[in-house]
Amino acid sequence: MPEDISLQLLKPNKKVKIERMGKILAFTAVGITIAIAFAILFLVSSKGLSTFYSNKGSVIEFFTGLKWNPGAVNELGKPIIGALPFIFGSFVVTILSALICAPLAIGAAIFMTEISPKFGKKILQPVIELLVGIPSVVYGFIGLTVVVPFIRDHLTGSGFGIAAGTIVLSVMILPTITSLSTDAIKGVPRQLREASLALGATRWQTIYRVILKTARPGLLTAVIFGMARAFGEALAVQMVIGNSAVIPSSLFEPASTLTSILTMGMGYTVMGQAENNALWSLALVLLIMSFIFIIAVRMIGKGKKTA
Repeated sequence: MPEDISLQLLKPNKKVKIERMGKILAFTAVGITIAIAFAILFLVSSKGLSTFYSNKGSVIEFFTGLKWNPGAVNELGKPIIGALPFIFGSFVVTILSALICAPLAIGAAIFMTEISPKFGKKILQPVIELLVGIPSVVYGFIGLTVVVPFIRDHLTGSGFGIAAGTIVLSVMILPTITSLSTDAIKGVPRQLREASLALGATRWQTIYRVILKTARPGLLTAVIFGMARAFGEALAVQMVIGNSAVIPSSLFEPASTLTSILTMGMGYTVMGQAENNALWSLALVLLIMSFIFIIAVRMIGKGKKTA
């Protein structure tokens, strides 16, 4: 009897130790994650800002200038760091790909969830998941061998440019937006569908006036996530956009993005030099845009909760 009582007393102590150990591991993991995030933020910020306080670069010229040659200086002795063509190219391909992809992705999500759920669940959903897992270099290679020759032979120009980058990015972000849109539509309560149909609404009226309006915050979040991926995509865009440091006058002329210049130039610069610091400044712009996308998603999420 005394031994049984002692064993019963030891069991709670053992559970307490296990729980304490679990809390320690959880807090350690959270602390490491926070430390890594702040370390990345500090590194990119310090390196990116060094272009302006160490190399005496002009912030105004960085955001409005059209010439990019950080290794040289202008008549004022400041590095030539006009990044407007890259910022313009990144925003254009991101916005155009979102405009093209969003209707297709939301339409596919509606078909998978409301029109043909069984077919969508058995056939389309595995295909969408497969597209998500394809590496970006594969998309870039397909764009290089299919999209660029098609534009060159049937439209105009060399094939490289904003149009090719937009098409490749649209295909890349299509599965991401479709998957998130499907989850958003599935999250609409079934009672709303039944109530709409009971009031005499047709299936299309129910989809347009009830389901899409209810799932609007989730759909906007899906589009923003797709835009975030498109804005930060590097390799696939670099392979098809032409990598010309100019603002193109048409969609079929070569251009550049922030990520394409980063991937091309980072391996050919020396740490601490003006050329390297200028590339870190481009990386800082990408980081700021990522924060903006995250804030937009969180604001949409808060609006959804309050609604």
